[in-house]
Amino acid sequence: MNIHEYQAKEILKKFGLPVLNGKSYVNNLDSIENDLIDLKGPPWVVKSQIHAGGRGTGYFKNAFNGKGGVQVIFEKNQVSNIASSMMGNVLVTKQTGEQGKLVNRIFIEEGCDIDREFYFSLLVDRTKSQLMIMISAAGGIDIEEVAISDPKKITYIYFTSNQDIKLDEKLQKKLNINKRQLDELNSITNKLLLAFNSIDASTIEINPLVLNKQGNFVLLDAKISLDDNALFRHPELVELKDLTEEDPLELQAAEHDMNYVKLQGSIGCMVNGAGLAMATMDIIKQYGEEPANFLDLGGTANKDRVIMGFKIIQSDPNVKSILINIFGGIIHCDMIANGIVEAVKELNFKLPLVVRFQGTNSNEGRDVINNSSLGLISIDDFADAAKKVVELSQV
Repeated sequence: MNIHEYQAKEILKKFGLPVLNGKSYVNNLDSIENDLIDLKGPPWVVKSQIHAGGRGTGYFKNAFNGKGGVQVIFEKNQVSNIASSMMGNVLVTKQTGEQGKLVNRIFIEEGCDIDREFYFSLLVDRTKSQLMIMISAAGGIDIEEVAISDPKKITYIYFTSNQDIKLDEKLQKKLNINKRQLDELNSITNKLLLAFNSIDASTIEINPLVLNKQGNFVLLDAKISLDDNALFRHPELVELKDLTEEDPLELQAAEHDMNYVKLQGSIGCMVNGAGLAMATMDIIKQYGEEPANFLDLGGTANKDRVIMGFKIIQSDPNVKSILINIFGGIIHCDMIANGIVEAVKELNFKLPLVVRFQGTNSNEGRDVINNSSLGLISIDDFADAAKKVVELSQV
């Protein structure tokens, strides 16, 4: 689960990390004039809050001054005007695509005299199953290009325990900082490590981490991603989810304990089990088409879930045909087949539909589908089922 920058900074502030003072707004800016009394400036920084990177270099569809979603303002009477122009506007960045994202949250922060910018992130390297720090003296908006063009500028530090760590003089030299600043960075690193473990984060990214003109580190931006599997331990963090940033179909599927991700293809997929879903998408690509979605019904597929799955898939106008791939275990294939038939009748579902069963009572399930008189097709062989659904999508 992603959270906004202002929410991330509120969390990190509780762990004693150096962040600037700021005020956040959701859907309205009613208190902005009074709030500016407490925020030191100039300058002030007005930041659009969306779940996408590249805000500062992006642009608004309803252009108002030709600048992006993060703007440094030196005249106090302009802060409210700029914030109002951002609120309710659509911001397009390199990560949003041309459709952009609607801005309904604004964060106004005190300015900072920046001397140097660094990149810092804390995450799990899943290839090594270890917690890892990525740090670079080449921080800022071009860090992605640095990772490609000059990867040696990025230092990777692994540690096997969650205890305090000690940054060494080798890193000090590489970052070109003094001993006091190394000690300060070491303190920041350990506080971020404590925060990472305490909130069950999957990533904490600080870009940029800056040295101000006084020679002290400040977390100028902060991004936190939380581990969805651990959210049951943090109900207070669940409340931070911004539902306007979530895909409505993904939310609808989640409410019914299903996993759905929209893709760009034409073949709808409905499967029970994530591994089988991945294999189903792969074989569709192998036969020349693209999957329209990832949809895992879960281990207890039944009529109600099938109905909801049909509704979600059918809402995508790009879908031309559907492949249902079911492995019957505790839930028998013939029971699922009856649920599919009932769901098609109830919804008057018209898209071409191919079903493949394996497992308990798979033959009986196949016969239920093929004898339904609804034009449904059940094929035992995985490859043949994929070929058929691709063929039907092209009719």
